[in-house]
Amino acid sequence: MDVITLEATSRDVKKKGARAVRREGNVPCVLYGRHVDPVVFQVTEKSLKPLIYTNETHLVNVAMDGDSWDCIIKDLVFHPVTDRPIHVDFQVLQAGEKITLTVPIKYLGTPIGQTEGGVTNYAVTELEISCLPKDIPSHIDVDVSGLNVNEALHVSDLDLEDIEIHALDRQTLVAVVPPRAEEVVEEEEGILLEGEEGEVLEGEEGEEAEGGEEDEEEA
Repeated sequence: MDVITLEATSRDVKKKGARAVRREGNVPCVLYGRHVDPVVFQVTEKSLKPLIYTNETHLVNVAMDGDSWDCIIKDLVFHPVTDRPIHVDFQVLQAGEKITLTVPIKYLGTPIGQTEGGVTNYAVTELEISCLPKDIPSHIDVDVSGLNVNEALHVSDLDLEDIEIHALDRQTLVAVVPPRAEEVVEEEEGILLEGEEGEVLEGEEGEEAEGGEEDEEEA
């Protein structure tokens, strides 16, 4: 797994608030861990891009004032309008102690069923796992090339050494289903046929009704 070094600057929360930090193009951050007192700092928004605009999990080495900590991003808050990062929490890794985090899934290949007209539904794009820092994967590979129509892969199909997955074994990851387009066409054809029959019946009823009125007038 790649390790990205993040050059941080200490921040005095009493002298400068988070809003002022953001106006300068920086992002307020904090790091914490079981054996580390919380450390408040700031980093440039630009330096965060390789960490947050990616489909990989990265280890982060936060360096500040001669100290450094190996971390992962634990929480990331975006502005609701601009979608820019406004706060980041980092969790310090401790060798020999398991950590819980979310990692992305990378699906490999094209299902056989898809090449034959089926539709591939990807139900899960990331998984929460627990493992030692040395075993943290940048992503989880899932080969889907062997899937036929009406076949699926579940969490129970994954074989991840030294990694605990926090999901039910029966959780579906990906499935190949029959093409929906054909079903829609059949349904539409059925509706048209019913409509045609209904119109004929309605016309017959109308003729009978008209005939009935003429008979009443003659009477």
